[in-house]
Amino acid sequence: MPAKLSVNINKIATLRNSRGGNNPDVIKAALDIERFGADGITVHPRPDERHIRYADVRELKKVIATELNIEGNPVEESFVQLVLETLPAQVTLVPDSRDQLTSNHGWDTIKEAGYLKKTIALFKEKGIRVSIFVDPVAAMVAGAKDCGTDRVELYTEAYARDYHKDRDAAAKDYVAAAQEAARVGLGLNAGHDLDLDNLQFLAQQLPNLDEVSIGHALISDALYYGLQNTVQLYKRLLQ
Repeated sequence: MPAKLSVNINKIATLRNSRGGNNPDVIKAALDIERFGADGITVHPRPDERHIRYADVRELKKVIATELNIEGNPVEESFVQLVLETLPAQVTLVPDSRDQLTSNHGWDTIKEAGYLKKTIALFKEKGIRVSIFVDPVAAMVAGAKDCGTDRVELYTEAYARDYHKDRDAAAKDYVAAAQEAARVGLGLNAGHDLDLDNLQFLAQQLPNLDEVSIGHALISDALYYGLQNTVQLYKRLLQ
């Protein structure tokens, strides 16, 4: 089966918040993105609500028909409570700080094993699939398995940065990490800086890839190609 496409709609919320009001309508955009063929909707609410607001997440859970994936750092009690209240299909645990512009590293699943085990168990008790954000390091993937997660999400910024220099070299660590995920029985997601140029090659190199989460590039491309066409372009690359 081809990897699923989950569209991160944070940037749509950023545009709305920049002017006030409800234009663009984040909930309508999410429903349209589903209608255009996306397999899921991703949101990454932060405590300052600078893009997706907690109220958005609650409304999204009521109306979307595909999978809702909520990303965030579980050290924030408000984030934990939001996930437990809305019960998304998947929660992706990301070790970002309050003032961080965007995610820039994965968990150390060995040093943070005790904390991750407890946190993962809390969500899994409620029937929520758990994915944790990791760098493309086989030891971190193996450590993630020991923490009890269902999936890992490979942080793909390094791949995207080096893709145009040497795509095979850029993908090497990701292939090894994906192989380790398959060996230990973990599902595999990927995300960060994936775009129309680099997505297809990575998907071809990772045959066990379950899902990609793409936001910034996809919403940026939609300015030129239109939202419906852009979702279909990304979906086609995953076939």
